[in-house]
Parts: sequence; C-alpha cells; structure tokens
Amino acid sequence: MVECCANAILLLCLLSFSVVTLASSPCLVTGLPLVRNISEIPQDNYGRAGLSHMTVAGSLLHGMKEVEVWLQTFSPGTHTPIHRHSCEEVFIILRGSGTLYLASDSHGKYPGKPQEHFIFPNSTFHIPVNDAHQLWNTNEYEDLQVFVIISRPPVKVFVYEDWSMPHNAAKVRFPYYWDELCYKEPQKDEL
Repeated sequence: MVECCANAILLLCLLSFSVVTLASSPCLVTGLPLVRNISEIPQDNYGRAGLSHMTVAGSLLHGMKEVEVWLQTFSPGTHTPIHRHSCEEVFIILRGSGTLYLASDSHGKYPGKPQEHFIFPNSTFHIPVNDAHQLWNTNEYEDLQVFVIISRPPVKVFVYEDWSMPHNAAKVRFPYYWDELCYKEPQKDEL
C-alpha cells in the first residue's frame, strides 16, 4: 500500500507538469507530451561511477521555472559529495536504504559534525536551504533509488572536502553536471 502511494506521488508529479513547446535546440525538448514513459527518459552517470541520474522535468531541458524533478539511483557504497545549495530539496526513497548526513549550521563558519539519519523505502525528508548534507547508499546489497524535487533551478552547488571545511572555502559547481550541456550564460547588454 505504501509503495503504491509513493508510485502514485511520482505519477501525479509527472502528470501535473504542463506541455512545454520551446525553440529548437539540442537541449530543449519541443512538443513535450503531457504523459511520458519514465523508462524512455535518458539517464547518465555524468562521469560519476555508481550514479544514474535522470532529469524527469528540468529547467534547462524542459523549461521548468520553479521546480526540477530528478530520479537518481546510487549503487551500493555510492554517495553524493558533502554539499549545500540555495534551494529547498525534497527526497522520497523509492527503494533501498542508506544514511543521510545533515549539518544544519549554515550560519556558522563551517558545517560541523552532521547528524545521521537512517533512510529506507517510502521514507521522505527535506533539506533546508544552505544546510550541508550528504547521501550515502550504505546498503551493500541493494541500489538506493530516490525521487528528488528541488526549488529554484538550475541548482548552484557548493562542495566541501570534509565537514570542517569553512563555508567560504567550498568549491562552487555551476552549472552542475547534468546542466553543463544545456546551460548558456545570460546575454549581457552592451553599451
């Protein structure tokens, strides 16, 4: 029953997006159908072993303005970097289990010691704006698959080497891996 609810949430999110018709570009989908088969949406690891990322609905790829939706799969032992971003993020765990590390001291000099949270199928959590976090697939037998919704796309990510690295030393990654191909610098007015 709960798995059915998670799948229903995914389906409702997909159906709620309106059709977008955009100018011709290799990065913009034109005539995007309202209902799409998720198994036909391209996925890639973007040079990151153990990751499979799919942009279900995105700002650069689909013209979304307020939210972006991803489906990500992490093989056993795979994890995100320690990072933060100036957007809200919501996760729904579809399958597998793992650990969320969350340091909620975004106003201090560095993230500090993170809290550990066990995540499991049909669990959900949100990441507040600018809180450093990391997601690990700590299950050695099963992939961790997550449905992710972010606000204010495209995302600008600040990456940390460790939890004691000062916020002002974090490395900025923009555009992020899956946005690199489609990101274009905004036109500047010339005087």
